[in-house]
Amino acid sequence: MDTTDKTLSAEELAKINGGMDRPIVLVGMMGVGKSSVGKRVAGAIGCDFVDADEEIERSAQMTIPEIFENFGEDYFRDGERRVIARLIEEADGAIVIATGGGAFCNEETRALILDKAIPVWLDSDIDTLVERTSRKDNRPLLKEGDPREILTRLRSEREPFYSRAPIHVISESGPHAHTVAKVLKGIAQWL
Repeated sequence: MDTTDKTLSAEELAKINGGMDRPIVLVGMMGVGKSSVGKRVAGAIGCDFVDADEEIERSAQMTIPEIFENFGEDYFRDGERRVIARLIEEADGAIVIATGGGAFCNEETRALILDKAIPVWLDSDIDTLVERTSRKDNRPLLKEGDPREILTRLRSEREPFYSRAPIHVISESGPHAHTVAKVLKGIAQWL
């Protein structure tokens, strides 16, 4: 389901507020705006927001770059899977969870999200991703070469997984409010 209309009716917002019996899980590439948009979506529907990466860092008592450096990506992905499963299982109705860019590529994590949550794929073009990811120096996967090439390759590899999410929203370079409205509209249509 692709959402292009940015307006949300009072009926649609009421439908979301009354029909939320599972978490909303935002998936997509790094830099697409999952955390920024997720906080705003949670605020709009009056529920909590959790960033899975922050929960991973809290659980591991180290940063994600440190986890990658000390233990590798496979170790990180296993911890990520366990943290996301815990967040979903502990969710009591409405909560918005932002996942890391590779989380939905893990078969077990994807199956859990598809079964127990409302998955929303936030998508952006490569130029937007390059610009947004350049704002922070905490992206381990982008340290191994040209960020544009890496993002292009990762997006291509991950798109078949992301496309399994029933709600697809384009996150453009403009204000996040437009993306938030499209996410809410997509959820209302999905419910």
